[in-house]
Amino acid sequence: MKENIQKIRELKQMGFPDKQIGNESEIRKLRKEHGITATFKMVDTCAAEFAASTPYYYSTYEHEDEVSVSGKKKVIILGAGPIRIGQGIEFDYCTVHAVFALREMGIETIIINSNPETVSTDFDISDKLYFEPITLEDVLNVCEKENKDNNLLGVMIQFGGQTAINLCNALHENNIKILGTSPDATDNAENRDKFGKILNKLEMPSAPWGTGYNFGEVKDAAERIGYPVLVRPSYVLGGRAMEIVHNEIQLENYMQEAVKVSPNHPILVDKFLQDAIEVDVDAVCDGCDVLIGAIMEHIEEAGVHSGDSACVIPPQTLSKEITDKIIEYTKRLALELKIKGLLNIQFAVRDNIIYTLEANPRSSRTVPFVSKATGVPIAKLAAKVMVGEKLKDITDTFYPMEKIEHVAVKEVVFPFIKFKNVDTALGPEMKSTGEVMGIADDFATAYYKSQLAGGNKLPTKGRVFISVKEEDRWKIIEIAKKFREMGFKITATHGTSLELTENGIENEMIYKISSGTPNVLDLMRNREVDLVINIPRVGRNPRKDGYKMRRGAVELDMPYITTTAGARAAVDAIEKVRDKELEVKSMNEYFKKI
Repeated sequence: MKENIQKIRELKQMGFPDKQIGNESEIRKLRKEHGITATFKMVDTCAAEFAASTPYYYSTYEHEDEVSVSGKKKVIILGAGPIRIGQGIEFDYCTVHAVFALREMGIETIIINSNPETVSTDFDISDKLYFEPITLEDVLNVCEKENKDNNLLGVMIQFGGQTAINLCNALHENNIKILGTSPDATDNAENRDKFGKILNKLEMPSAPWGTGYNFGEVKDAAERIGYPVLVRPSYVLGGRAMEIVHNEIQLENYMQEAVKVSPNHPILVDKFLQDAIEVDVDAVCDGCDVLIGAIMEHIEEAGVHSGDSACVIPPQTLSKEITDKIIEYTKRLALELKIKGLLNIQFAVRDNIIYTLEANPRSSRTVPFVSKATGVPIAKLAAKVMVGEKLKDITDTFYPMEKIEHVAVKEVVFPFIKFKNVDTALGPEMKSTGEVMGIADDFATAYYKSQLAGGNKLPTKGRVFISVKEEDRWKIIEIAKKFREMGFKITATHGTSLELTENGIENEMIYKISSGTPNVLDLMRNREVDLVINIPRVGRNPRKDGYKMRRGAVELDMPYITTTAGARAAVDAIEKVRDKELEVKSMNEYFKKI
């Protein structure tokens, strides 16, 4: 036994986490019984020239400890950890605003985060920073250290994305108080079976769904639901390994990869709602009242990950009847789930039916956009609610969209130029690494500004190349007609060209890349094309020609569009701005009424 304890001590001093040594809970209990506990060293941000106002700390398993623990009321906020696609700077924004809110209330703020590139780890943000991974062992070590005098109010997990929320149950089991939405309520939203029962109770429609751990179970679910289906592993970030499959062969190929991504959790199977409008809602609830931050209409069709889709506040194509119903559903679900803090809900609207896709009891990547578009700091309000404040006491704005007269469009920024072999076609797996916002008095101008800010500057004259999958060619007719009316020349591949010609739209047919020369790639290289519109089949392996077109546009720094909804928004934007100068206003001018 003595030898085992010494071995554990040596392994901890070498940096091995508990779960690599053995059973995590057993190793933790054993080492604590024998005094093997974490100590913390300081990284002096001022190089000893003068006292650092916010020193950084990191853990070791040595003897000397350099942390000074205050007797103030304090809150620990979990950050998002290393930034990766699907878990980015948007959560850092929420973390920082939570700190600002708690500081206004006189509460000491402690951040646990391991990413030096984030604002939350800057020296002048929190009162104290533990530069630690977002893991159970490291978070528990900090909690025990800071709760020396039982003055730790609790831990906030809502601002660190999926990484932080995944620790909810484990922290609760270790007697750590979770501030805001309770672990049981969080599980009701995260667990698919429990969430489905809640939707049934509330009489809120949802798309048919199922789960499975192996190909046989997933195949049975897909056949019961009916193809096409959206399949994805559970407990992953950014729609990782999410895909739309259209038949059993594609499903079998998908399953071979999906089980590697999340081997211990079920694969989720949802009916894919084709031609639906996706909607995001960010809200704050205190258990009694619900603040609806905004209803965001996605510009791209269903099937594109919410993190990759442009979206607009307020909605542009949804009727008042639909938006009122969405507000009602949001309030109903927030109160039923007993949310305290932030809630993000994703809906899909098709044939005037509002389907509830999922609810996330945490901050979403759209919180910064909502706050900037409406002027209402919902992350700050949520933080105050999580420590006991009531919404009615801290705000008189429960639906800011009623007061705004402008339009805000969020557009995403992609890293495709840095990844040579990545297809630019959008789908259910997230690919973007940033976002920008365009704001104006009308949708078309706001959309144009968002494209300009995102580096996809739309031309106001010249030549448009169009190549569209067969089943969507009817959707491009009105778009192409508008381009011709504005004086654009149109070049198209064989199938699209025939469709345009049959509908009386003048165009020039050109070879596919694989069919000969001159082809579209030749025109692009010669700078004879000003905009590329290529609409591939969502969820299927991209055609070789389409891939080359899209990659060519990226590498030649040429504006391109890969969805019909994006093309429709683009042509309307070009029509609106081509004969006028873009107006620039300060944000304050837009928020005078709020």
